[in-house]
Amino acid sequence: MMKLYAATMAVLISVSGAAHAQEGTSTMTIERKEDMKTVEGPAEYFTGKATITGQFQREAPSRVTGAIVHFEPGARTAWHTHPAGQTLIVTEGVGWTQIEGGPKYEFHAGDVLWCPAEHKHWHGATPHDGMTHVAIQESIDGKNVTWMEKVTDEEYNTPLGKE
Repeated sequence: MMKLYAATMAVLISVSGAAHAQEGTSTMTIERKEDMKTVEGPAEYFTGKATITGQFQREAPSRVTGAIVHFEPGARTAWHTHPAGQTLIVTEGVGWTQIEGGPKYEFHAGDVLWCPAEHKHWHGATPHDGMTHVAIQESIDGKNVTWMEKVTDEEYNTPLGKE
């Protein structure tokens, strides 16, 4: 048992540094929370206060991009699409989302959302609760999102749909 514990600890220690070399490949990197930049969500694409932290785009052949996005109560994205879809992993709070023409849904911390490719949608916090999610999407031909018009207050305040 102690040998297994020691071996496990050795592995954890070896990958817990800033980088860990892998045989025949590039190095693994870890971006530390305290080193990540946080920027305001551009007013052109967000209503209310939203912040974006740890934005990343991986080098080819990977197409993965992502960020941690925090929405203050009442904040939301504009309508937008993703060429290969989008996964949202909700880490805190309560939010709303809607695909154009469909019902508006509520989601909570611990939920994982999937929006299919090229489906016009929006997401954000509820009027009374903030919300944070990890957004993960892929770039196709260097593009991971197409921004559109802002979600109106009337659209934002439509009643929730039935699941």
